[in-house]
Amino acid sequence: MRQPKLAAHPMYKRSLQVVLIVVVAFTMLGAGSPSTRFDKVGHKLMCTCGCAEILLECNHVSCPASPVEISELRTQMAAGATNTQIFKAFAAEYGPIVLAAPIRGGFDDVAWIVPFAVLILGILAIVLLLRFWQRRHTRLHPAFPEPPPTPEAAALRDRIRNETNYGE
Repeated sequence: MRQPKLAAHPMYKRSLQVVLIVVVAFTMLGAGSPSTRFDKVGHKLMCTCGCAEILLECNHVSCPASPVEISELRTQMAAGATNTQIFKAFAAEYGPIVLAAPIRGGFDDVAWIVPFAVLILGILAIVLLLRFWQRRHTRLHPAFPEPPPTPEAAALRDRIRNETNYGE
């Protein structure tokens, strides 16, 4: 019995096509044109006119800030500045409010982490305080033992059971 050639096998051809498509797709995703980079960087900056809009989406009529900032962004990109250099230059000129999200590193990391850390520590402190109070309360006021049953208490309990059982 003759074995089929490996190159002619249909699964081999199909898997080769899939690998080729994946390679082409990943290379095309990584190839960013300058306008794509401009859009990405421009959407990570805020307009400083006070509108609280993304720089490239500022919709004020005759906005005094966005045309200046957009032209500055184009100039820096044409000069070959990296994204981080552009963000740092904008933050140095307009303040950190111009960044839609903080630059990772240094004080910005601390500014994002500290509120959550304080919240977690506060919850932990409340839990520990409640446990302390509960232990102190049980130590100072131990639970009272149940009194021994008396004939009057047994009669009262039976009367209550009889009066609360409907139809039984």
